[in-house]
Amino acid sequence: MDAKIQVYDDKMTKTMKNLEAEFLTIRAGRANPHVLDKITVDYYGTQTNIQQVANVTVPEARMIQIQPWESSLIKKIEKAILQSDIGINPNNDGKVIRLIFPELTEERRKDLAKDVKKKGEAAKVAVRNIRRDANDALKKLGKSSDVSEDEVKDLEEKVQKMTDSYIKKIDKAVEEKSKEIMTV
Repeated sequence: MDAKIQVYDDKMTKTMKNLEAEFLTIRAGRANPHVLDKITVDYYGTQTNIQQVANVTVPEARMIQIQPWESSLIKKIEKAILQSDIGINPNNDGKVIRLIFPELTEERRKDLAKDVKKKGEAAKVAVRNIRRDANDALKKLGKSSDVSEDEVKDLEEKVQKMTDSYIKKIDKAVEEKSKEIMTV
């Protein structure tokens, strides 16, 4: 790939990775420890991910078990989970916190599928914005330096093909995640 457009490919790759990370935090009826990825607790004055202060396991298909390394963290972790948007009430027995995932209703599945589509659309917009930035930069390059119009056109075509490729990847990811959510 041409060095002039490599930076835009990197940006599109980051957009795709960000979308995939967001999809991991969407729960689809099964317990997935990634729903805790964005939740942090106050650990000696520092906001720290739950996975870094506790042992997180999935003993059953619809349960996550969180065993803090220090018992003093149980209340803090419980509070952080309650304040998050995962919508599950933690149960604790003084040593371990359990998150039990209820079966998703049809309505909730449809809402999650809509959310997945929205995130997909936002990623597509980001990719198109990167394409626009690339094309603007290429036009400036064509005006200011000794790069020929044909070379600029060629690079613009490569950027368009790259954009189309990422849009297809996003559509495929949205389709797969929606299918996963809608599968009972």
